[in-house]
Amino acid sequence: MLTGVCLLATGMSFAQTNKEEFIKKIEVYGRAEREVTPDEIYFSITLKEYLNDNKQKVEIDKLERELYNAVRKIGIRDEDFQIENVFGYNQDWYPRDKKKDREDFLAQKQYRIKFIELDKINRLFEYLDPKGIQQANISEYSHSQIEQYRRDLKIEALRNAKEKADYLLTGIGENRGEVLEVQEINNGYQPPIMYKARNMAMMESADSGAMDSPSIDFQKIKIESEVRAVFRIN
Repeated sequence: MLTGVCLLATGMSFAQTNKEEFIKKIEVYGRAEREVTPDEIYFSITLKEYLNDNKQKVEIDKLERELYNAVRKIGIRDEDFQIENVFGYNQDWYPRDKKKDREDFLAQKQYRIKFIELDKINRLFEYLDPKGIQQANISEYSHSQIEQYRRDLKIEALRNAKEKADYLLTGIGENRGEVLEVQEINNGYQPPIMYKARNMAMMESADSGAMDSPSIDFQKIKIESEVRAVFRIN
């Protein structure tokens, strides 16, 4: 009998200790976004050796010197001009009885150039041998202040959540209390439309002096931030 009473008392004490306090609260989501124009554009260009009309190979060293001189002429800093990759290929992929000559192997080099001004990309091609260009495209783009924009948008999104909680609670005659929980939902950005170049067709037309300006269509980067916030209801 005494044992049963002790067990009952222990169970009642346990239930009272684990009873949770009821808290009135409201959960809302806040959003903020901003559009900025990219001011850091990373351009990838691949140069390739080729055989000219006299069947003589135009060496990669010559093409590289032209590119280096071109980036200096348009005002690109040395630290913004880098080699990304080096590779090569055989011009004749089919096997032959005779040993391949050294000229059959054509080297390629890929470079990465950082542009601050988009119009300088157009000027770059004016100094290059179009037949020596294998490929050219924008590989990356960003903004120099993008991290600061992201931090600002987090704060703006939280303020938006706070305002939303206020006007929702006002409608039912309640007041917002302190914040109980904050969770970041999203902090990304949508890339702009890429630089459209007609690549080899554009390069071939430049050889005859009929090079048109490449089609350019850059939209702004959309940076977004979303938070989930829980507030006490007083």
